[in-house]
Amino acid sequence: MSAGTYTPRPGAAPLPRMIAAQTALETRMLLRNGEQLLLTVIIPTLLLVLFSAVDIVDTGSGAAVDFLAPGILALAVMSTAFTGQAIATGFERRYGVLKRLGASPLPRWALMTAKTLSVLVTEVLQVLLLTAIAFTLGWSPQGNPLSVLLLLVLGTAAFSGLGLLMAGTLKAEATLAAANLVFLLLLVGGGVIVPMDKFPDAVQSVLGLLPISALSEGLRDVLQHGASMPWGQAGILAVWAVLGLGAAAKFFRWE
Repeated sequence: MSAGTYTPRPGAAPLPRMIAAQTALETRMLLRNGEQLLLTVIIPTLLLVLFSAVDIVDTGSGAAVDFLAPGILALAVMSTAFTGQAIATGFERRYGVLKRLGASPLPRWALMTAKTLSVLVTEVLQVLLLTAIAFTLGWSPQGNPLSVLLLLVLGTAAFSGLGLLMAGTLKAEATLAAANLVFLLLLVGGGVIVPMDKFPDAVQSVLGLLPISALSEGLRDVLQHGASMPWGQAGILAVWAVLGLGAAAKFFRWE
């Protein structure tokens, strides 16, 4: 045995390895949380199956699942990137977890990168599950998958920024209440289940500017109507992403 075989090598691990490890940890914590699973998996799945099988809401001509599937995908993005991330990060901030992680060799921007990657991993699992269920219900999607991917990424960025802004500025209890309230309000008024044309014209013009409306209507334009790329909705999501992430970076408090 050569000398120095067991010589300690103090120092931080390479940055990519630290981000990968933190991403895996964040993902495991997210998937093990019962409340998070309720928001990210159970509620979207139940809504998709229930409203596709039972004629509760008039979704227009064609199969109900063709209208509902894009909206439920948008809801899944919101539940993970906004509601789930806001609540989890808010309580991590309250209990001092973020403060301690911020003092570790992992840079703060890398920690937020790991949280974002964890959200993306969870969303991939959500999309695969909901897509499989929608296919069993008779879904016939159209359009360009790359357009769908771009809309999902923009939606994730928009909702992540808003979720981190809420978690980094409000108390944990206020974040919990506000995030769930926003989730319910946008579920009803964001074009997820109820078509936007069911609302008065004046209300439609306001609701159409919301990120959930832009994402659900954009996905519906592509997947149901075969549009190439709904640039109007993509632009709205991009504006929300820039504003949300910029505000979160400026006003986020670590303790």
